[in-house]
Amino acid sequence: MTEIKLVRIYNHEQPAGYRILVDRLWPRGMSKVKANLDEWAKEVGPSSDLRKWFNHEDAKFVSFKQKYLAQLQKNPALPQFLELVKAQLAKQDVLFLYSAKNKEHNQAVVLKEYVLQSL
Repeated sequence: MTEIKLVRIYNHEQPAGYRILVDRLWPRGMSKVKANLDEWAKEVGPSSDLRKWFNHEDAKFVSFKQKYLAQLQKNPALPQFLELVKAQLAKQDVLFLYSAKNKEHNQAVVLKEYVLQSL
């Protein structure tokens, strides 16, 4: 069974699958060759204002999640993104790549949960 996996883009060990960067900003110090992406879905990342407000502070995560989910629901790029993920999951695992150091409190966690509920 295929699944959506969350993978920090800087990890040396990278599982196989369709690679989608879900950050709005390009990861610092990462070359395009090394990133080896199939897709960069920057338009589904949180807005710059929301990202800056959150600042990866654990105490703000619950509020960040609510605000980001609200942004996703209004995002015109989301239906196409969901179709892409659904099509790829029919063939292989899909990797949501992110650059945040915190594995539990980042936008990829929220996005995965949202996508799984939507599919």
